[in-house]
Amino acid sequence: MQDSLVKALYASPASLLSGAISGGSLSLVIAWQASVLVMDIIAGLVLLVGISRSISAVYFQRQLAHKDCPAQPIWGIAYEMGAWIYAALLGLQSLATLTISTDATLHVLAVGMVASYAGGISGRNAGRVHVAVGQTCFSLLPTSVGLIIAGGIGYVTLGILCFLMIFAMAEITKTTHRIVLAALIGKNEKTQLARKFERLARFDSLTGVENRMAMQMRLRDLFDRRGQDADHVAVLWMDLDRFKEINDSLGHIVGDQLLCQVAERLTGVLDGRGHVARFGGDEFVIICPDANRQAAENLARDVMRQFSTAFEVGGYSLSVTASMGIAVGPQDGQNGDELLQHADLALYRSKNSGRNRHSQFDWAMKERQNRIYELEMGLRNALANGDLELHYQPIFDSLSGRIVICEALMRWTHPQLGKISPAEFIPIAESSSLIEPITAWALERACMDAMGWDEEVRVAVNISPALIKSDGLSRAVMGALLQAGLKARRLELEVTESVFLDANRRTSQLLDELRRIGLRLALDDFGTGYSSLSYLRSHSFDTIKV
Repeated sequence: MQDSLVKALYASPASLLSGAISGGSLSLVIAWQASVLVMDIIAGLVLLVGISRSISAVYFQRQLAHKDCPAQPIWGIAYEMGAWIYAALLGLQSLATLTISTDATLHVLAVGMVASYAGGISGRNAGRVHVAVGQTCFSLLPTSVGLIIAGGIGYVTLGILCFLMIFAMAEITKTTHRIVLAALIGKNEKTQLARKFERLARFDSLTGVENRMAMQMRLRDLFDRRGQDADHVAVLWMDLDRFKEINDSLGHIVGDQLLCQVAERLTGVLDGRGHVARFGGDEFVIICPDANRQAAENLARDVMRQFSTAFEVGGYSLSVTASMGIAVGPQDGQNGDELLQHADLALYRSKNSGRNRHSQFDWAMKERQNRIYELEMGLRNALANGDLELHYQPIFDSLSGRIVICEALMRWTHPQLGKISPAEFIPIAESSSLIEPITAWALERACMDAMGWDEEVRVAVNISPALIKSDGLSRAVMGALLQAGLKARRLELEVTESVFLDANRRTSQLLDELRRIGLRLALDDFGTGYSSLSYLRSHSFDTIKV
């Protein structure tokens, strides 16, 4: 606030210059008409001080007024001394004119100059009340004394009025000061509020590092300045492994504290090599200008080493790992958005490869992503248009040679890509929430087809492990049986060992419920996974496929 008041004093160099010219000119005229040496000396000093104050105001306004750093206290002191000296010289000149000269015209000029000066400074120097009051006193008190000394009813009356004018000008100055101070306080509060909102807009409120918007703007500006032929720019996208488990088991407060410590370690390990931002949740992105692929690889190793030491959070010692994807422009992307996307693809490679590692982007990942997207869109259309098919693989009784069961095998022919293997499109269906409607369709279709077979022939349908965890499997099974009119004993559901990897009570209850209504259960591909015999002891299966 004090800095703003000092700058307000120097805000208008033009007014100081005009005051110096008018005051100096009148002083010279009075001195020339009076033809007294003392008056000449005073007029010269008035002109010199006025010009010096004007020059200092111009210099301050051009060199210092617009800088962010505060004005030095010496500038406030210099202004005060200059203002008081100038006012004292004008008052002294007025006193000398009234006491030495008998020319009434010069008296009018001297008193008029001092009165107009006092009126002007009451408003102009309201930023510093004591400066304005001091100037008024230094200029009007000598004038009042000189008028009283000059004698005569008119002069004495005018002298008394000049003395009273000091108090009037002081009150005007204080009122103006309050108005100026309120305006400066309001401006300062608005500035602080603007800075606060700017920080909230650019920085993550939890960790203090930049947020998604700020980092995207930084990356976009980086490419805009350098163009497509830019130097290397590395983007490292990092994600904490199994962070959700920490939140779920220890609470969000511990999770938030962990994120803050991660942000601190990342900021420390960067050591000026780049900028870190939190992209939301447990994801952090690092941008490193002028970093080639090798430099990005070295930085990734440094970051991964930060997770070799446990985090002490809320009384817990947490051993946390992270996965990271790396993309380096311009080879891996011609703009910021593309580079971020490719770093994200590399991150998924790290996740799918076992976590706790970093991966470099390569264009095969992009091709794979494009194919996955195309297959997902095609799969949605196939489901909507009825383009999926069920083929049946019969299983014979070795003794009688008769068909006892037919396993339903899903097939799909893409309009452009041709036949797509279930090993490729089923995982896509599982990751895109399509597996539930596809399984419901398969159950309905299989039950309807089985109604046209011999009464003793069963139908088997493979059930995705992802569907076991949902609440839709029981409804889909019951709906398919009721719609087709198929007996429950003729439907067999095939599951793999993977459904037991995250086994919980809900999984066991669901399987037991399905068996109680008469469905048969088959354990498929036993021997290709963990092959734990505990599965066989914990659950009753009608069929085991080895």
